[in-house]
Amino acid sequence: MAIKCPKCHFDNPETQKFCGDCGTQLPSLKDISPEVTETIRTPLKELSRGSLFARRYEIIEELGKGGMGKVYRVFDKKIDEEVALKLIKPEIATDAETIKRFSNELKLARKIAHRNVGKMYELMEEEGAHFITMEYVPGENLKSMIRMSGQLGIGTAVSVAKQVCEGLAEAHRLGVVHRDLKPSNIMIDKAGNARIMDFGIARSLQAKGITGAGVMIGTPEYMSPEQVEGREADQRSDIYALGVILYEMVTGRAPFEGDTPLSIAVKQKTEAPQDPRVLNAQVPSGLSHVILRCMEKDRAKRYQTAEEVVSELDEIERGIPTTERIIPRKEPFTSREITVKFSLRKLFMPALVLIALVIIGVIFALFIPKKGKETLPQALSKSSIAVVPFENYSDNKEDESFSNGITEDITTQLSKISELQVCPSMSVAKYRKSTKGAKEIGSELGVAFVLGGSIRRAGDQVRVTAQLIDTGTDKQVWAEAYDRQLREIFSIQSDIAQKIAAELKAKLTPAEKEQVEKKPTKDVRAYEYYLKGREYYNRYIKEDNEQAIELYNKALEIDPDYALAHAGLGDAYQQRVYRFGFPETWLDTAIEEAKKAISLDSDLPEGYKALAAVYYVKGWLRKSIEAGQKAVKANPNSALALNALGFYYEEIGEYDKAFPLINKAVILSPAWAYPCSQMGTIYYGLDDLARAEEWLKKAVELQPNLDFATQSLDQFYLACGDFQKAVQQIQKFLSLSPNVPDALWYAARAELFSGNYEKAQEYYQKSGSGLVELGYIYWKTGKKDEARKLFKESLDRLQKQIEQGDEYYDTREYIAMIYATQGNKEEALRWLQKAVDAGWRYYRYILKHPMLENIRDEPRFKEIIEKTKARVDEMRRRVEKMEAKIP
Repeated sequence: MAIKCPKCHFDNPETQKFCGDCGTQLPSLKDISPEVTETIRTPLKELSRGSLFARRYEIIEELGKGGMGKVYRVFDKKIDEEVALKLIKPEIATDAETIKRFSNELKLARKIAHRNVGKMYELMEEEGAHFITMEYVPGENLKSMIRMSGQLGIGTAVSVAKQVCEGLAEAHRLGVVHRDLKPSNIMIDKAGNARIMDFGIARSLQAKGITGAGVMIGTPEYMSPEQVEGREADQRSDIYALGVILYEMVTGRAPFEGDTPLSIAVKQKTEAPQDPRVLNAQVPSGLSHVILRCMEKDRAKRYQTAEEVVSELDEIERGIPTTERIIPRKEPFTSREITVKFSLRKLFMPALVLIALVIIGVIFALFIPKKGKETLPQALSKSSIAVVPFENYSDNKEDESFSNGITEDITTQLSKISELQVCPSMSVAKYRKSTKGAKEIGSELGVAFVLGGSIRRAGDQVRVTAQLIDTGTDKQVWAEAYDRQLREIFSIQSDIAQKIAAELKAKLTPAEKEQVEKKPTKDVRAYEYYLKGREYYNRYIKEDNEQAIELYNKALEIDPDYALAHAGLGDAYQQRVYRFGFPETWLDTAIEEAKKAISLDSDLPEGYKALAAVYYVKGWLRKSIEAGQKAVKANPNSALALNALGFYYEEIGEYDKAFPLINKAVILSPAWAYPCSQMGTIYYGLDDLARAEEWLKKAVELQPNLDFATQSLDQFYLACGDFQKAVQQIQKFLSLSPNVPDALWYAARAELFSGNYEKAQEYYQKSGSGLVELGYIYWKTGKKDEARKLFKESLDRLQKQIEQGDEYYDTREYIAMIYATQGNKEEALRWLQKAVDAGWRYYRYILKHPMLENIRDEPRFKEIIEKTKARVDEMRRRVEKMEAKIP
């Protein structure tokens, strides 16, 4: 009696223990129950091109076939969009447990919303067949690319691996493990982005009737040792497969080969892979280390998270020549559209010798401004929208915070929809009580639509009206009035967001729909306290911050599991230290609150934003970036999250990574001063002085009392040697913010650079900070004993900060200045190099800084400046390449 393989359905002799085709362990005869002999349904007839399946899917072409069945490219007439349709083999679909498992796994897989993961849609049954619909990704799978190229360039391989890692990181964060990651499951789309396909499928094959205990799930060439042994796979199993894929990309072959799938699987468990550098001498040693660590037999010795792998690949990428970092794109054969459609494989295989495989991996091209004089991007896309403050029609004027909060939350709900371009609340707050019409507001904000309305609350009832205005015609295109009970306020917000999306023809993914419909708290009373708390917090005044803390805690007394309130507390506790001088122990409390928020809602951008901010204040910049990345992933349309992450990249001197983030924030919110200011600091860091000044001036014009913008413009003038302008600029700010410590400190610095020691000392002492600079002033004015005392005190403090994980470059810069002032040139230069390593890039500023005058003539100082300048030039060239991609 033949034994049918439970995985690939190959007929094997009854004496065989493992499938001769795929290597899967076979059940013994005694384990085969009568249920397995159930009659299999008659297979569905072949789906031919142009035919209609399930009354909605028009068949375009067959994309391929695998162990589960055939995959088709189809046009879904219901949603007017092409999708991929995977038709499940009848012998698999007949098992009810398998179908149930598919359904459960897809519920998890659908939650993954990431640019590097192909979206999974639905499991359905029609015409006697089960099938899965998923995102159709036009392009080529990675396996085909490797076959055609032999091996990929190092830069291309690293770029693809990073994208796959980022997709895996998001899936793993949601608790989803792929289990069958392989090159044929990775698509490279036409924009050069890698997409992982088929999440949620491999595990489903463990269902009863398909596999049994101890059966391998996966493809032998890419299976981890634990999968070979039939043990449960986890995220480290995906990391092992990633290592194998990287190996194959850079060498053109898999690390283990054999005559049968079983022999390959055995090698995964027992043999060490050959160093990839033996097969390709161009592989950097660092990359070889990453590959081999991913492929450790003991999963405890592998990287434990995909984020760790991304971090390593980032380092490797910095050492690769710029020209090798870009994924090649397949050049078209003709500039005119080809009417006859060929499969990509048929099209490219004959032309392989003539065509360079090039896939460009710049994901933010649409957000890059054209090079030239500073101009704000003209968004005005058909899906751009601003939510102006809803008017409070309640009799109780204290309900103002309630209506303001509803406005902000509707904005947040809309921003969760990726196909909408939503202007953030910071940009529209100025229109509260404004008499300007929608057309004028739209012109100022660069949006095509304005949503406004009113809110009236009376007891437990609430009336919300909303109107959508086309700013081009100034005509209303949609309106709705809601008379509901107050507890339904979340449903009202969700309904408004979804109806606006429908009006603007913006499609919601299943994950976005779930997010938009999610209720933040089970009790509307907690929500009211939270809204009031948020309003107080946003004033950034000490007394109001304390009031916000009290209100957040009241919200949590009602609903202890209110994630947003925990995130708000994290922000407020962080502000206690950062702005208002509270002991640093409050930062630990802030971290606890932010982490509590994330534990309650792992998709909460506010939680990650709060955590990133605390890490920044503690000086843990890498952790801050990691948390900031998660905030952006949770809501890619949040200008606040984009702006924050861009700022953290600036702090480590990676302006080319900050640039697309800040530029997207500017596009989303052109009237918000903060990202305009950061764009100026980026250009200042890139030594593009003309554009730096234009952007910084623009920020100051938008918001004259914005400390960050004024301080950055002040430093810019100092770096350019225009000390008088710096003094004038900071004095304007000081007149707007008298006795504010930061303003006093910057006024002191401007006087210090100008050589006005007496005035500088007065400002430093008033600010309560600047001990290092005061030490310098004492040193220059003959009070060297007092200077040494301040220097020792400062050195002890700065060294302690570094021991506690401080990563700020200016901490190291200050140490260099202390040593330079006292004539210890060797230590000064050593610490200046440490500052460069930590992200210091402002070489023009250092060339003017008086505290480094003793080392400026040293050859090593000049070498440090030249190398820093070269690094800045390289980043500027990368940014210029991004700019050049704009049509």
